[in-house]
Formats: sequence, C-alpha cells, structure tokens
Amino acid sequence: MDNPVDHPIDLGLVNYARHPENKEYVVYRFADEHRANSFEEALKEKDIPFETDTHEKKQVTYYLYGIHKNHYKVTEKLNYKVEAQHRKPFIPYAGFRWFLLIASGIVMTIAILGYCKAQDKLSSHNETPASVNSTE
Repeated sequence: MDNPVDHPIDLGLVNYARHPENKEYVVYRFADEHRANSFEEALKEKDIPFETDTHEKKQVTYYLYGIHKNHYKVTEKLNYKVEAQHRKPFIPYAGFRWFLLIASGIVMTIAILGYCKAQDKLSSHNETPASVNSTE
C-alpha cells in the first residue's frame, strides 16, 4: 500500500494505520470532531505525546493523531473508549428494541415447547413397529 492513511479502498474497520513515512508511529484518524477532541483530551490525561494534523478528502475533514508505537497499547484502549462514548445504539428506538426482545423470547419459548412435545411423542411410541398392510 502506498499510504494506508488515505488509501482509496478504505473499509473503515479500524481508524488507525502505520505512519506512511515513519514506521515508528501509528496514525489515528477521526472524521468526527467530537471524537477527535475526546481522544485528544484522553491523550493529555495520560500524558502521551502526540502530533496532530488535519486532512481533507472527499469533502470530509479527517483529524489525524500521530503517536509513537511505544504507546500503542494504551492508545488503542483510549481509542476504543472514545468510540464507545460516541457510538449510537444499534436499534435507536427503545420501543422497537423491547418489541424485538419480547418477540424473540416468544419464538424461542415456542421452539423449546415444540421440541419437548416432540420428544414426548417419540418416547411414547412402542418399540415394535406396526405393519402397514395389517388387517388387525
């Protein structure tokens, strides 16, 4: 890859990559200013030295933070904490969340009851099979 920070095929799975020129640094990238500010505050609280820059790409401003790889483990945890603080719920409406939970519970209960009834039926049959052409 030429430049992993602004690679054209960016899937957005992680928001960090190795520095394109200095392999001793990791670059964290944020498209949201609030997340970038939270990350910067967390870095200052932990006294981690960093370099900052901005980058314009496709009408989006990216906030970049270059951090030495010695601090990678700590900054990775800080990055996850910042992402957790600013994430939105998977299902944003509480009523719909509760509806899905209750509906899933009902379906699971019916499935378990059906399984138990099938086991009762199977165990109640005789061991000797009946003949199909039996006239008795």
